[in-house]
Amino acid sequence: MKTLIAYGTKRGFTKKCAELLEKKITGEVSVENIKSSTNIDFSSYDNIIIGSSVYMGKIRKEVTEFCNNYKEKLLSKNLGLFICGMAEDEDIEDELKSCFPEELSDKALVVDIFGGEYNFDKMNFIEKTIIKKVANTSENREIIHNENIKRFAEIFNALQN
Repeated sequence: MKTLIAYGTKRGFTKKCAELLEKKITGEVSVENIKSSTNIDFSSYDNIIIGSSVYMGKIRKEVTEFCNNYKEKLLSKNLGLFICGMAEDEDIEDELKSCFPEELSDKALVVDIFGGEYNFDKMNFIEKTIIKKVANTSENREIIHNENIKRFAEIFNALQN
């Protein structure tokens, strides 16, 4: 079985998670940044996993466009979805349910959050100001939910047709 992990990222955290997931998915796996991959041959993949960073409760614009433009092709594949963000508690469930189109979320074999980061070194002034106010921190912070990545891969590997 051949799997594509397609992701959208702003500062690289989602790419890092996609690469961690790649090591745990069985079979042949390709990892592609949606923003720079324009000619994806969907017919060569049995499985598609889509990941995106989340800002202000929304996934990356290029990921939304990818999902909308290729919805029918995606619905014909074994599908997995993940997000990366710093949401906590009940906010995580809300983001998981609202980020991707409902048809894709309903079809997905597994949907999860892999963690997130605050990297002030890569933020502009406005982003720093918002994060300082909302998260009440001004320190870099990275949380990778390795157990979620492992569980995602185990479920996805077991449920593939």
